[in-house]
Amino acid sequence: MNALVLANGKAPGQHLFEECCKWAHFFIAADGGGNTAHELGQLPNVVIGDLDSYRHHKNEPYEIIHEPDQYSNDLEKALKLAFKKNATHVKVLGATGYRLDHTLKNLSVLKQFNDHFKEISFRDDQGITKLLPKQYSEKIAPGTSVSLFPLSGKVSGITTSGLKFSLENESIENGVRDGSSNTVTKSPIHIEHKKGDLLLFIAQ
Repeated sequence: MNALVLANGKAPGQHLFEECCKWAHFFIAADGGGNTAHELGQLPNVVIGDLDSYRHHKNEPYEIIHEPDQYSNDLEKALKLAFKKNATHVKVLGATGYRLDHTLKNLSVLKQFNDHFKEISFRDDQGITKLLPKQYSEKIAPGTSVSLFPLSGKVSGITTSGLKFSLENESIENGVRDGSSNTVTKSPIHIEHKKGDLLLFIAQ
């Protein structure tokens, strides 16, 4: 089951939003993401969160779940619901932009829930962000800009193929070395790593 989650960060563009809505079988708005859904013209199946940002609307033909727990953020609550609904593939919009601390927290949430689904990714009008399994392959058009980042600390044993700047059993580490602004030269690309949490950003 495909689930779309709309968080309360920077709103996606209309085209991206509509594309994700068509893909989704179930649409969850995380608190203030419900306001964004109204503004973009596609209503969710449910709004969930502590509701400190959500504004009630005249047209609310969906379930509203008040979860006041302050030990988890609204994205966590939405992803817990997606897991409960047996979602297998999840796209998250509105998880980035505006406050940097919120973006960093949401990246931590991405790690927390990465193993709950077959695939989960953050999407915005600039690109796609996902946390990679130890072995990863994907068809990406040559010329596409991609970046590799360690989510926390160090990622070791990275080997890549299909990228302009290849790695051969090498490491990247926060504050030491990263893998930003690489380019796809051959599709599909292959990326493997042995240890750590490796983020991939694919520019759109």
